[in-house]
Amino acid sequence: MTEKAMTAAVYHGPDDLRVEKWPVPEIGPDEALMKVVSAGICGTDLRILHGKHRKYPPGTIRIPGHEVVGEIAQVGADVKGLKLGQRVFVAPNMGCGHCRQCVSGDNNLCANYSAIGLTMDGAFAEYMRIPARPILQGNLIPVGEEIDPTVGALIEPFACVLRGQDAVSIRAGDVVLVVGAGPIGIMHTMLAQLRGASRVIVSELIPERLAQVDQFGADRVVNPEREDLAAVVAEETNGNGADAIIIAAPAHRAQEAALELAAVGGRINFFGGLPKDRPSITLDSNLVHYKELVVTGTTACSTNDCWRAAAIVNSGRIDLSRLVSARYSLHQARDAFAAAEDRKALKVVLEPGVQYQ
Repeated sequence: MTEKAMTAAVYHGPDDLRVEKWPVPEIGPDEALMKVVSAGICGTDLRILHGKHRKYPPGTIRIPGHEVVGEIAQVGADVKGLKLGQRVFVAPNMGCGHCRQCVSGDNNLCANYSAIGLTMDGAFAEYMRIPARPILQGNLIPVGEEIDPTVGALIEPFACVLRGQDAVSIRAGDVVLVVGAGPIGIMHTMLAQLRGASRVIVSELIPERLAQVDQFGADRVVNPEREDLAAVVAEETNGNGADAIIIAAPAHRAQEAALELAAVGGRINFFGGLPKDRPSITLDSNLVHYKELVVTGTTACSTNDCWRAAAIVNSGRIDLSRLVSARYSLHQARDAFAAAEDRKALKVVLEPGVQYQ
């Protein structure tokens, strides 16, 4: 197998993604080889494509892709607990294993982290090498055979959503405001409902996305350019404000306005990061003080978050399949990236083993 070539979508520089032949990775005795079944394209991959990710410095040639489900195709002689043909999701982030963040379970915050598709070749290929570290650290998570593999590939972004909601303790009876109705905003809507939120309000500027999130069960959808969001929140909460607010978009004004829209004792999560060339906002700290607000942020997800997200997906308690709006073959990778960049689409996935016209 290691003498064969495979097809891969390879980053050669900003806006230079090439579908080309690439050697099938060779593995060591403590590694494994995975046949990629499904790999999702996310905002991080778009930043990589445009040369805006710090882990892709000038001169980098690498296979991106970190939202992945596949089947174990080869196992090193020293690897225990993996079987040929086993379907797994791979939690992408690997910490150093010994810093304060890693030993506390927050390996996503490790200063010296590595990640599939970021610091090493990833999932936009027919095969992917799985190094020893993710095997030993528990990054390979079983996915049920009854689960659509494209849904399994969404475990990583869903784990990020789970981490974000944990930070603001969404609980039964809460009124939740989600700003942003992309795939992440929709996942926040679905998870808030699963957690017992009494009302979920979603704010979004793009009409197509507003129509989509309405189909996912949002109790109220708002285009803040056409309606007064503050008036809608007041109406939906009897003037109390939202108990929990998730800013799932890189929006300065939305982050600033969240303090005004929150209830007394409200919890706010800045889930979406701001552009690095404009990272600052202005906050009324008296609102934080007198309303006793909790303002927090989350980034990426830990391996434990991925295990918990996988358990929810495997249970069937939440159905992410409707989020997949487009599927492409690997040779259509450039078209797939274009579709992902068109903000009208939800989740776009590559399926290396399938040939689409």
